[in-house]
Amino acid sequence: MMLAGCASASATGDDAKGEAEAPAEVRLGYFANVTHAPALVGLSEGLFEDALGDIDLKTEVFNAGPAAIEALSAGAIDATYIGPNPSINTFIQSGGESAHIIAGATSGGAALVVRDGIDSPEDLAGANIATPQLGNTQDVALRSWLAEEGFETSTAGGGDVTITPTENAQTLTLFQQGELDGAWLPEPWVSRLVVEAGAHVLVDEADLWKDGAFPTTVLLVRAEFAEQHPDVVEDLLEGHVASVAWLDEHADEAPTVINDALEEATGKRLSDDVLARALDNVTFTVDPHAETFAALVDNGLAAGTQKKGSIDGLFDLRALNALLAKDGGKPVSAAGLGDE
Repeated sequence: MMLAGCASASATGDDAKGEAEAPAEVRLGYFANVTHAPALVGLSEGLFEDALGDIDLKTEVFNAGPAAIEALSAGAIDATYIGPNPSINTFIQSGGESAHIIAGATSGGAALVVRDGIDSPEDLAGANIATPQLGNTQDVALRSWLAEEGFETSTAGGGDVTITPTENAQTLTLFQQGELDGAWLPEPWVSRLVVEAGAHVLVDEADLWKDGAFPTTVLLVRAEFAEQHPDVVEDLLEGHVASVAWLDEHADEAPTVINDALEEATGKRLSDDVLARALDNVTFTVDPHAETFAALVDNGLAAGTQKKGSIDGLFDLRALNALLAKDGGKPVSAAGLGDE
C-alpha cells in the first residue's frame, strides 16, 4: 500500500505511478457508538471536509464490524472505523490484500454487563449473553474470555453459555424484557444497560489488558483505494487526526457535539448520565495499540471466529507518523506488523 509520508513520496517518481485521478468522493463507514466519536466529531465539525477539500465525503452507518467489512470487501466503501478483530479477519482471509489499518481511534469502552443474580463467572452457566454480531470485536472478547473461564461455546449457538449476536438497540430491549441475561458491548450500550436497564458490570475489558489499554476502534482503509489514491487517504487521515485532537482539546464541548451527531445518525439522543458514564470509559487516541494484536489473533482463534494466518503487514502507519512528526508528536509503533 502506498501511503505517502511526505510530499516527495507522493508527488514524484516510482511511488506516484499507482496513483489514479482523484475520486469525486470518499465513502466512509462508521458506527453510531461513543467508541466512534472521532468519526462523529470529524463529520460534525467539518474536519474531514476541511481536509478533503473538493472531494465529497459519503458516509454509511453500520451496527458492527462484519457488516462493514462486507461493504469494504465489495468496494461499497473505501474506509471504515471498525474494531480490531474484523480488521484482522479480512486481512488474513485475503492473504494480506484487502485492507490496512492506518490509525487508531479509540481505546477502552467495552464490558460484559449482566442482570441481578449474576455476580461471578460461575453464575453464567446456562445464561444467554448477547454480542453485537458474530465475529465482531466484542463477540470475540466474550467467547475467548468464557473459554478461559472453562465454558464451552459454539458459533452455531448452544454450549455452556448461549451467545446470541443481536443488534445493539434490540439487545437493550430484550434485556429489559428479561430475555437476555447480559451482553458484552461497546459504549454507549454498556452505559445504557447499566443506567436504563439496571445491569451491572461483571467484566470491564480494560481489566484484561496491560495498563487497561486495548483498541476498540481503528481506521481501516481498503488496500486498492489506498494504492490508487494515496494523497486522498492522507487527507482523510489528516481529518481523523484533527478529530482526535479536537476531542482532547474540547472536553467540555464534546458531549454535546457527540450527542448531536448520534441523534442525527439514529434519531435519538443519549441521556446526560449515560453519555457522561460512557465517555469516562474511553480514551481517544491515534495509537492503534498494535502490540495487542498478537493476543487478539489468539483470541479469535480460541473463539472459533477466525482462520489461522499471518497479520504481518496489517498496519501502514507511515502517513500517520508523518503527520505526527509535522506537529512535533511522537511516532506510533506498528509492533513489527507493518510499516511505520
